[in-house]
Amino acid sequence: MITDRTVSGRSALFAARLFNIASIIATIIAPLLMLWIAASIFTYASIAHHPNPRTVYYNRISGYRFYGVAGAMVVAGQPIYGLFGNWHGLVAIWVIMMLVVVPAGLWDIYRAGRENWQDITLETETESE
Repeated sequence: MITDRTVSGRSALFAARLFNIASIIATIIAPLLMLWIAASIFTYASIAHHPNPRTVYYNRISGYRFYGVAGAMVVAGQPIYGLFGNWHGLVAIWVIMMLVVVPAGLWDIYRAGRENWQDITLETETESE
């Protein structure tokens, strides 16, 4: 039996913004960063198969940005830490992450809000008894 399921435009907009919002919060509140790195994998994967292609686009861009800067800090973090020493190096790495994630994430949240999000009707097949 085929049934219709509707994905609201509001839900698609929230999903498009979710990864950016959580990345910004985790980057600003440094202790949450390690937790978000683990939780972001599940968030990214769940939104990656959203039926709205614009939602998937915003998720992909925010994931590339967050994982790119986190990976770059794995490689460049030690030299930066060594350059400054002590806790100054940790603050420098944190500031670099904030300069990349926060402004671009806020811009994407704004851009997503300016788009026209339509409801999507999906036909799903259910088992009949």
